[in-house]
Amino acid sequence: MPTMISRVLLIVLCGVSAVLGQSQYMGMNIAGFDFGCATNGSCDFSTMLPPLTKLGGSDGAAQMQHFLDDDQMNTFRLPVPWQYLTANVMGGDLDPTNFGKYDQLMQTCLNTTAYCIIDLHNYGRWNDLVIGQSAGAPTNDQFAALWAALATKYKDEPKVIFGIMNEPHDLDIVEWAATVQAAVTAIRKAGATTQMILLPGTNFSCAVTFITTGSAAALMSVVNLDGTTTNLVYDVHQYLDFDNSGTHSTCSVNTTAGFAELASWLRNNTRQAVVGETGAGSDSSCLEYFCAQNTVIQENSDVFIGFFGWAAGSFATDYVLSMTPSRATNGKWTDNTLVSECVIAPWLVNNTAAAAKYSSALTAIPTATSSGASSTSTKKGDAGSVRVARRGIEVVVGITVIFNVII
Repeated sequence: MPTMISRVLLIVLCGVSAVLGQSQYMGMNIAGFDFGCATNGSCDFSTMLPPLTKLGGSDGAAQMQHFLDDDQMNTFRLPVPWQYLTANVMGGDLDPTNFGKYDQLMQTCLNTTAYCIIDLHNYGRWNDLVIGQSAGAPTNDQFAALWAALATKYKDEPKVIFGIMNEPHDLDIVEWAATVQAAVTAIRKAGATTQMILLPGTNFSCAVTFITTGSAAALMSVVNLDGTTTNLVYDVHQYLDFDNSGTHSTCSVNTTAGFAELASWLRNNTRQAVVGETGAGSDSSCLEYFCAQNTVIQENSDVFIGFFGWAAGSFATDYVLSMTPSRATNGKWTDNTLVSECVIAPWLVNNTAAAAKYSSALTAIPTATSSGASSTSTKKGDAGSVRVARRGIEVVVGITVIFNVII
């Protein structure tokens, strides 16, 4: 397989027919606050591992600086569950202690000058109850009140992006569009009138089914206060293993046709999307399929304006989807092959200056001294197929590693 730089040079020198561009927003998920959260929208805070050393987790601050300085990234997605922000009180106010800790991560991100995405990581639910749909679930008004509170906190931060919800699933998409509308209206009324808002669909917001599930059409109805859709951007996710779970080390699904179809739909309907999560294992099948997918995404950067890999932060470097960089004893961070070949290379292909800067720092991956956590739980898609989440029980392994380092 060609190296990252040979891949870049090959495409540039061969003069491909398409004009390859770059997604405007390029970055990484910095996970940890979401650890312990299941796809039914419940969360076990005991396995949470915030990606800040002062909060007991990984050195997310240094990781973000590495991604900015060495990889030319400019955006970070910061997952957190609703329950944590309100100390497990449905419809409650932002908890000063818990929100204060999450805000430390937000401010760390903002201090890098990057764009920072608030990702509410609840799968459209609160403890297995679909927001605005299930009996006893949070109402649309309560959901809107949460987003109003968050928007009030960050309304003067132009680089904050509001990610309405992570991977909703198994719900009525028309009713869900009304829930999303309530959140958008609340954010805009709170004074965050210009920042980007990310709109998720059902079936875990899966990119290749975003049209067929009705998500794309239903979310067309979501508008700003003035009736426009300016800075209302679709949020799609995609994994490449056989069940689209992101839990297997091999990849068997070629997603290029699905992304090309979605790109055409977005273009024809004058809409745009970000790829809020995508990742793969590290074997040869994943390098082939993941690199091909991400090349198609960057070839259609007029409609796919953002790309955020899953995941770094408090994940260990041996986590199946790890994009966590390794840190050598001299403090230098190095990306793994999946990131350098399939994330960075397709993005830099039309920016030879940035590619040259990146290649000058490229070295062999050293022995890692950083640590983190990996995790699993169960997902189910709309078709009833079992989907396995990327967070859960193995989180304990990562905590043990960190304690060993401290001791």
